[in-house]
Amino acid sequence: MNARGDRKASGSLTVEELSKKTWSDFETVLGTNGGARGCWCMHWRLSIAEWMEGKGEGNKRAMKRLAQREPAPGVVVYDDGTPVAWCSLGPRSSFPRLERSPLLANLDDEPVCAITCIFVQRKHRGSGLLPAILEAVCEYAAAAGYTTAEGYPVEPRDGKRAGADTAMTGIASAFLAAGFAEVARPRGDRPIMRRALRDAG
Repeated sequence: MNARGDRKASGSLTVEELSKKTWSDFETVLGTNGGARGCWCMHWRLSIAEWMEGKGEGNKRAMKRLAQREPAPGVVVYDDGTPVAWCSLGPRSSFPRLERSPLLANLDDEPVCAITCIFVQRKHRGSGLLPAILEAVCEYAAAAGYTTAEGYPVEPRDGKRAGADTAMTGIASAFLAAGFAEVARPRGDRPIMRRALRDAG
């Protein structure tokens, strides 16, 4: 770690767990809308009814409570000290809606670090940071004791760009560039991808 308490990662990127200390940086990344449509990254953690009821401030309060607990619900990613992205991660059991999803059903008994959301701050989008963000997140997950990372990206078809709602789980090409491999494809545009992790610490 450096003087900020960040965990060193690839290149100039560092990650720091979401906590009271990093909450304002999380807000900076997600913006006034809390990501897409007042989500505040509660999409996979709540039922659709609970999510809709808490949309906006309710979801924000729910995430703020999670940020005060262990394990952290995710990490803020920094580029040379500037918050540029947020990544939600943890065991699949942390994400009840993911566990219930028929599309993204559990493949096997492998204990994985589920990477459920990668949200890049608006002014840093299109800068090619996603593979490096994933690399930094994987180094964090390895140091936390995980042996496998699992992602659920989209693969836009017919030259279309993924919108904020669908791109929240990441883009398949970035996962490939970060060393992930496809292990299943439950739908044409939705691969499930994994990467073996080594202990980075």
